[in-house]
Amino acid sequence: MENTKPAPIVTGPAEGQCISMAGNNYRILVTGKETGDAFAVMDFLIAPGGGPGPHAHAGFQESFYVVEGEIEFKSEAGTYIAKEGSFVTIPKGGMVHQFKNKTDKTARMLCTVVPAGLEAFFMEAGKPVEHGVLLPPAPMDAASIKAMQALGEKYGQQLFPPDFLDK
Repeated sequence: MENTKPAPIVTGPAEGQCISMAGNNYRILVTGKETGDAFAVMDFLIAPGGGPGPHAHAGFQESFYVVEGEIEFKSEAGTYIAKEGSFVTIPKGGMVHQFKNKTDKTARMLCTVVPAGLEAFFMEAGKPVEHGVLLPPAPMDAASIKAMQALGEKYGQQLFPPDFLDK
């Protein structure tokens, strides 16, 4: 009898495309192409002081599991310090959120997006690197910010000024 069921998807410890973006390292463990666009999973290394600025994506649910370290999550609903073992999910709907590593040690999180598609933003916006390599963030001038906003819109993401959630 022939097995017609899909095979498991396996990504080894040294496998998966790694992207440098905003000073962080994002390793893509499984893409939407591999899951029929159902979901994608990424392994994030967040440098001290690192993390994205305020952003929102109404069409994606984004969930984070803190594997190592501590991350400050801010959203329109408030601030939460996620320590090792914490789980944070940003539901669909477009809530503005951001996270930042405010410690002096690299933090690690697993990020799942449902449906898939956000990983394609990272693949297009970031720079391919080796796993674990943390490059300094690229300087952002007016033209770079405009280009990143356009790319964000292409993938259903809105970007906001850095102080948006400080108000």
